[in-house]
Amino acid sequence: MFFLDKVKMSDHFDSSDDDMEEIAALFQIPKNVNYFEEIVPQLNDQQYLHHFRINRHVTQQLAEQFELSEWFHYQEGDSKKISALKFMTIFLWFAANETASYRDVSDRFNISIIILSPQFINWPINEEKNEIEAFFRQNGFAGVIGVIDGTHIRIDKPADDPDSYLNRKHFYSIQAQVVCDHRKRIRDIFVGYPGSVHDSRVFRTSPLCETLHEKCGNFFIIGDIGYPCLTNLLTPFKDRGQLTRHQRNYNYKLSQNRYLVEHCFGYFKQKFRQLYHIKLRKIPNVVHFIRACAVLHNLSIEDEFLMQEDAILPDQQFQLNNLEEDFQEDDRNGITKRNEVMNSLGLEI
Repeated sequence: MFFLDKVKMSDHFDSSDDDMEEIAALFQIPKNVNYFEEIVPQLNDQQYLHHFRINRHVTQQLAEQFELSEWFHYQEGDSKKISALKFMTIFLWFAANETASYRDVSDRFNISIIILSPQFINWPINEEKNEIEAFFRQNGFAGVIGVIDGTHIRIDKPADDPDSYLNRKHFYSIQAQVVCDHRKRIRDIFVGYPGSVHDSRVFRTSPLCETLHEKCGNFFIIGDIGYPCLTNLLTPFKDRGQLTRHQRNYNYKLSQNRYLVEHCFGYFKQKFRQLYHIKLRKIPNVVHFIRACAVLHNLSIEDEFLMQEDAILPDQQFQLNNLEEDFQEDDRNGITKRNEVMNSLGLEI
């Protein structure tokens, strides 16, 4: 996104020469070039996708919705001269580039994309549930309409209560709890808990926990051992070396389907590389930024533009293993449901 050269920002965009030098260096182009007006239009579709992670017409749609919002019209000083399309392109470039230090770009723009969250991050309707369940049924695990997990997103040391953000891997992080479907589309996201909090507690206090039965009905989601086993959330049997063949088979088939959320996180962070280490100064802005990237993630899936230049790997670097001593007591009805599902599965191991 190459083009902050001639723009005089308001206090919302307090750029520095160091920032501009870094941005110019990333593209090895002199910083006095009028990048947005002259360079960006010359990029072919592949080059545009490489730099901005979503295609041109999705960018244009976002800009049009942004232009209609109160956030676009609430501008000060010289920033009024910046078009909605240029605003949106700045944010997309920032989100896509891990090394960018242009912090206040995100501070300003993520809120405009958050407005779109209800439209692009939503629980599947009945028709979609049937489609999702059919995929998992074909993959040997009938009844599933989503996969849940949490990921840790690295942040700088917070000024307030830093110890609570220090996770088991000894880096500061914000947690994001996500439910994805078979297409790796994010269907629910809950962001903001500090890194020291366990997955099970994040889940228990999330809105999803309160509404899970209503959302799932006769279906269920699956998760790892860090979550409690509930009627609508099935987890593995804890393996202490005494599992039966049916229990091992159940665990195997669950793991064969749970991989989707790991790939979702890997794709999410590969595409919007600021998520590897967000350097924004205020925690609320970090939370908004993560949700904004989740909207962009879903938009890129809906448009069927998948990254081809990067290998999408499971989110291993920032996934923390759930320790046995942290598990929550399983629900009796959840145990019954798990046994029913276990007995319905064909044996593969």
